[in-house]
Amino acid sequence: MPDSLALAADNLLSPIVLSFALGLAASLARSDLSVPEAAAKALSIYLLFAIGFKGGVSVADHGVDLSLGGALIAGVVLSALLPLIAFALLRVMSRLDRLNAAAVAAHYGSISIVTFVAATSMLDSQGIASEGYMVAVAAAMEAPAILSALWLISRGEGGGRMDAKLWREILLNGSIVLLVGAFLIGWITGPEGLAEISSFVVAPFKGVLCLFLLDMGLVAGRGLRQGRGVLGLGAVAFGLVMPMLGGLAGLLAALTLGLSTGGTALMMVLSASASYIAVPAAMRVALPEANPSIYLTLSLGVTFPFNLTLGIPLYLALASAATGG
Repeated sequence: MPDSLALAADNLLSPIVLSFALGLAASLARSDLSVPEAAAKALSIYLLFAIGFKGGVSVADHGVDLSLGGALIAGVVLSALLPLIAFALLRVMSRLDRLNAAAVAAHYGSISIVTFVAATSMLDSQGIASEGYMVAVAAAMEAPAILSALWLISRGEGGGRMDAKLWREILLNGSIVLLVGAFLIGWITGPEGLAEISSFVVAPFKGVLCLFLLDMGLVAGRGLRQGRGVLGLGAVAFGLVMPMLGGLAGLLAALTLGLSTGGTALMMVLSASASYIAVPAAMRVALPEANPSIYLTLSLGVTFPFNLTLGIPLYLALASAATGG
């Protein structure tokens, strides 16, 4: 079992985390440092394409079997059930009304693809292999959480809207389309395709991730400033407790599936992360009355920094202990 404290210290001093810390500090200090919106979008497109493509290549190399189907089913079940746990916790730990609690809960059943990318980068740096199809699991875990949140709202006085526009927002969200599309391209072309573009999707990956996380730090800092008067201590505590509960749920699922140490860590990361791209877009359509300052601040300003700095090393240490890796 790796020394979790040493692992956390190494992660805190990595260029990836320090880039996020720079952006966060600059934003909280009200610096005029900024990343142009077009550049930030280009960075996110690159990261989604690279991680999806490499995941598809890994599946092509590994082959499709029952373990892939089992992991996909487990991911969908986790994504559907975790919002129910998050909602119950929020109603106990905070003063959020049913509408805002359900909107927040949706974020904690879906996933943060950037947290997933940071975790894969950390596994690579540690020389720990993982199942390539975990990127497909990540894509499968985007939508079920949104449906669970709308079910929670439907049980109250006002129901969320389940119309064609919302389904389009869920299924054709740009991040999902790009991730799944790149995965299929990598799967079709296999290792030969990776060899052709490795200088593009492999070598620059960590540098691009650093720039993207610099921008994420700036965004998180702005969210913390704006949400300071909206969130209570209970809601903030939820943002720290829920990822750990989600990570434990992911651990149980991974052990049931018999995933490797790396795959177990990634399943924990997916279950512990909170969406701040796909779900907010869906919430704007389905629950326009919900307060974005609440759900964005919790997912991006509280849970994301926790996972990036302390959560990922903790999940890897637990995965190593549980699998004997």
